[in-house]
Amino acid sequence: MTQDILLGQTLSFDGDPFGDTGWEAVTKHRRHGAVLVEDGVIRMVDERDAVLSAAPTARRHDYGSDLISAGFVDAHMHYPQTAIIASWGKQLIDWLNTYTFPEESRFADSGYAQEIAERTLRLATQHGTTSLVSFCTIHPESVDAVFNAAAELEMEVFAGKTCMDRNAPDTLRDTAKSAYDDSKRLLEKWHGKGRAHYAITPRFSPTSTPEQLAALGALWSEHPDCLMQTHLSEQIPELAWVKELFPESRDYLDTYEQFGLLGPKGLYGHAIYLEEREIARLKEMDASVVHCPTSNTFIGSGLFDLKGLKQHGLRVGLATDTGGGSSFSMLRTMAAAYEIGQLRGVALHPAQLIWLATEGSARAVHRQGHIGHLGVGAAADLVILDLESTEAIAQRTSRAETFWDALFPTIMMGDDRAVKDVWINGRALS
Repeated sequence: MTQDILLGQTLSFDGDPFGDTGWEAVTKHRRHGAVLVEDGVIRMVDERDAVLSAAPTARRHDYGSDLISAGFVDAHMHYPQTAIIASWGKQLIDWLNTYTFPEESRFADSGYAQEIAERTLRLATQHGTTSLVSFCTIHPESVDAVFNAAAELEMEVFAGKTCMDRNAPDTLRDTAKSAYDDSKRLLEKWHGKGRAHYAITPRFSPTSTPEQLAALGALWSEHPDCLMQTHLSEQIPELAWVKELFPESRDYLDTYEQFGLLGPKGLYGHAIYLEEREIARLKEMDASVVHCPTSNTFIGSGLFDLKGLKQHGLRVGLATDTGGGSSFSMLRTMAAAYEIGQLRGVALHPAQLIWLATEGSARAVHRQGHIGHLGVGAAADLVILDLESTEAIAQRTSRAETFWDALFPTIMMGDDRAVKDVWINGRALS
């Protein structure tokens, strides 16, 4: 039995700060807190003296006034796009054709796939992300690469082979049958092995024929414990394209629903331009949508209605959407969510922002209480934040009158310099 005690400020949640009771009722900040970790699991979160008394022989890691939080959960990203992040000047369809598809074609090379997978996880963890959900490419090697890289870190990762059998280059097209067969084989190989979770992954309905969507819907019905991840209502031209390709569908969501691709573990990225029926069905099916704010602004998609969708009771996660998203940092992603909220007339509280990046994203992938949670029984996936990491942040924090005043500058201006340490599965990466 290995015991470690982390000393510092702690921040935990026992409810949703977007709920009727408000953020004050569900947050717990301890200025002199501590976390007891035993064999990769959080066993106690309490005041410093109480935890030290409970485990007097545990190894101590004193982070002073730094903040100990649950690690960040990135609920939607594309690890194969790491090398093309911050490419200039395109919106969605042009972005795919100009940057994404040529880059993804390189992942037939297993060595290249492994190199980028390891690079992505290294960059993610440097920014405090301890779990992520990623699209791969059509190549099975790309799936093996990211799960192998995650296993080395003991990191909880959700990923799957991206399936496309039309409207893509020849080098990136599979078939309905090969999409089903490859996905099933990879699912059986990886799902539930260690901390790996398979996600059935049609890229989006324009790049899959009805036959392929039906095949993946059938696979999901056989394995409903898996996530199914895709894209939904990201840009206006995309909506018109979907209507042209699926003239009989009631709306964009129906292009998935009619093929068995709407369900409780469905994860739908972007979801900016939803109709009333779509919102109602997503809520009824207990599906999740994912806010990708830096991507939505970088490629000009639109302004996600976080307040409205939360008021409808939807599960909402937060994500970098690397590489359409312009940062690997969930801190920067929280800042972008705040800025988009302001454009929609909503000033998100710091408690709501950090909850989205931890508990909210964990709920979106139906892993609440296991990841993204600073509480007893959760995996010891932790990020330690220096709330005075730069001169600009420190001079603002010096005038803070409350904990939230001290945290907010790091959310808005922080980067990897704010990440003092990261723990994954009870092990410090530093």
